[in-house]
Amino acid sequence: MGLLDRDEGRRVALFVDGPNLLRDEFDVDLDDVRAAAMEYGRPALTRVYLNEHASPSLVRAAEARGFEVVTTSGDVDVRLAVDLTRVAVTDGADVVVVASRDTDFKPAVEAANAAGVRTVAVAPGEHGRSDALRNAAGDSVTLDS
Repeated sequence: MGLLDRDEGRRVALFVDGPNLLRDEFDVDLDDVRAAAMEYGRPALTRVYLNEHASPSLVRAAEARGFEVVTTSGDVDVRLAVDLTRVAVTDGADVVVVASRDTDFKPAVEAANAAGVRTVAVAPGEHGRSDALRNAAGDSVTLDS
């Protein structure tokens, strides 16, 4: 999807799986993740999910880029999946974007699809991509290395 296809009226909810995406091996820039998501419409929600062991500098960096940071002492995957599903089924967004390489989000993406919400999977690169997540989503984006 290119810029000419973008629908400014669509509400996009972006969910970033911090522990799985923000790793040195992937060198992911949150601004690039947001730009990929915003190809699908205007931001309604931009969240980064982190565990309780996330460094304060990572939290500050995400907040400085305008992301809402959700820190959990429990399983990041569960919180993100529940929030994604809630947004999808309560008409909180027209498009949900999950940035991860984790197959665990496949059921949440499928629930969003069933609710009639457009879904997008963003992967950090070819070697960090979940084919199951990519195949469950209506669209997929692989960030350049």
